Amino acid sequence: MSENTRRVGTVSRGIRCPIIREGDDLATIVAQSVLEASEIEGFPLRDRDVIAMTESIVARAQGNYATVDDIAADVRNKLGGGTVGVLFPILSRNRFAICLRGIAKGAKKVVLMLSYPSDEVGNELVSLDKIDAAGINPYSDVLTLKEYRDLFGVNQHEFTGVDYVDYYADLIRQSGAEAEIIFANRPQAILKYADHILTCDIHTRARTKRILTAGGAKVVCGLDDILTAPVNGSGYNKKYGLLGSNKSTEDKVKLFPRECRQLVLDVQAQVLAATGKTVEVMVYGDGAFKDPKGKIWELADPVVSPAYTDGLIGTPNELKLKYLADNDYKDLSGDALKQAISESIRRKEGDLVGNMASQGTTPRQYTDLIGSLCDLTSGSGDKGTPVVLVQGYFDNFTN
Repeated sequence: MSENTRRVGTVSRGIRCPIIREGDDLATIVAQSVLEASEIEGFPLRDRDVIAMTESIVARAQGNYATVDDIAADVRNKLGGGTVGVLFPILSRNRFAICLRGIAKGAKKVVLMLSYPSDEVGNELVSLDKIDAAGINPYSDVLTLKEYRDLFGVNQHEFTGVDYVDYYADLIRQSGAEAEIIFANRPQAILKYADHILTCDIHTRARTKRILTAGGAKVVCGLDDILTAPVNGSGYNKKYGLLGSNKSTEDKVKLFPRECRQLVLDVQAQVLAATGKTVEVMVYGDGAFKDPKGKIWELADPVVSPAYTDGLIGTPNELKLKYLADNDYKDLSGDALKQAISESIRRKEGDLVGNMASQGTTPRQYTDLIGSLCDLTSGSGDKGTPVVLVQGYFDNFTN
């Protein structure tokens, strides 16, 4: 084997950066941080390396924030300020609690409809075992708060220890609104209680809005319809509104970043000017993966990546090495096996969907795959690496 043969495939590196503040030149900070890491740590940059930055630092640099009062004003304006049905929120202090405070401040009464046994992303409200033991059909049965307590008692979140039923009810009342809580999974169930509806689901929101509108609701909004434009000088997101927001302070949320296509192009251009290498660049939020213990699906953002360079468009088109080794070339070994598999990879053409040798390769979008890798690399705590450099992702066995 040649001394120049590479022995390492994909490498994911967390890149340390300064703390980002509103108004910072983020493109320059990101590009320089990667270039400095390359020089100090002694690794070269290559064409098709991927530089990814968290949505959090992008929104922070943009100053894309809104207060509880801003949310309240927009909710009051769009939903009338009376009784508002709020359905299918996720169970999260970080993601939804501050939004709920704003919603409640913009209404006289909130009828909160929680999905069960879990929310959209898998946070459990009550176990399936308890549902089965009670003889409840979650697809059709609507429960009042008393019925829920009588059947299931108090259920604290496995990881946070929070009883979200009480927590959300208290938030609504503390914000000055009357609170009523029901449990159901059919969107139409809310129409018995309210006809001005704010649906808070993320990935199923279009279907929920369609069902509610067809069912006779007078006003139907989603979180993606709140703060789509500035309110009293607030931040906003024209496409996603409050979706993808998370807690900044006790009365302020950081919104999902907006208009960041130019940012990724600027980072790409700066690295090209400095190194002659064409890297790909993306912004990423939550990865798309599921925790096997808590059954929580991570993706609480509307998309994994709101902006990326053109080289990240598409899906992998790969052959399964173990399939080739166990089937087409089962009689080969050593260098002969390596050469045969390498030649198969070089010869592959067109879309491999349906080809038996590609089964199990799961061609998800590049941005979803790489964004999930980056989210796991950067973490959500104190690692201090809001930028991730992924190298060798587009390599294969022949490189």
